[in-house]
Amino acid sequence: MAESFDITDNKQQQQFQLVVNGEMAYLEYRWHNGKIALMHTYVPESLEGKGIASALAKYALEYARTEQIKIIVYCPFVAKYLERHPEYNTLK
Repeated sequence: MAESFDITDNKQQQQFQLVVNGEMAYLEYRWHNGKIALMHTYVPESLEGKGIASALAKYALEYARTEQIKIIVYCPFVAKYLERHPEYNTLK
């Protein structure tokens, strides 16, 4: 079963963030013409393989769906996530 993560939206830094064992992972975003551009996902090497990047991608996509915001995807990880989760393709 996937671990549950406490993800927060740091609006000032424009990042969806989570901290595990004192280390921060994040998905960076920017706003462009009313759309949210998903720029870059960062997970520290010590936290890789725990589903953290997927949790951040899902959080961002659920945020966009809930707020009825279209997405622009620059992040290669989020692009791959969308290939595996086509239910979010309506957000593009």
